[in-house]
Amino acid sequence: QVQLVESGGNSVQAGGSLRLSCAASGFAVNTYCLAWFRQAPGKEREGVAAADTDGKTITVDALKGRFTISRDNVKNSLYLQMNSLKPEDTATYYCAAGGPGCPPYGGSWEDFNYWGQGTQVTVSS
Repeated sequence: QVQLVESGGNSVQAGGSLRLSCAASGFAVNTYCLAWFRQAPGKEREGVAAADTDGKTITVDALKGRFTISRDNVKNSLYLQMNSLKPEDTATYYCAAGGPGCPPYGGSWEDFNYWGQGTQVTVSS
């Protein structure tokens, strides 16, 4: 069955770094748009970054320069490198798969139908 399993979440101090990973299985991963979302307590879920099947990526403006998404179609994996973390980055981070549109090419952040269970990132000041 479809599985997206995130890992790498942790508690870190402000200024630190984390690398999140997402292992995908049960579907043709290399044909799907992949993305990271996050949801902080009391807030709506928001898109963080997305990577299309050809590797083209986009990171939302507010996180550019600190967060970098990448995918490995051979390993069926998605990654999120997060640097210079801030307390406001505290959230549950989710991996998602969808399409056929993908945000790097103007697709919607709403077109994701497979979701992982999330991994918690906590940044302390």
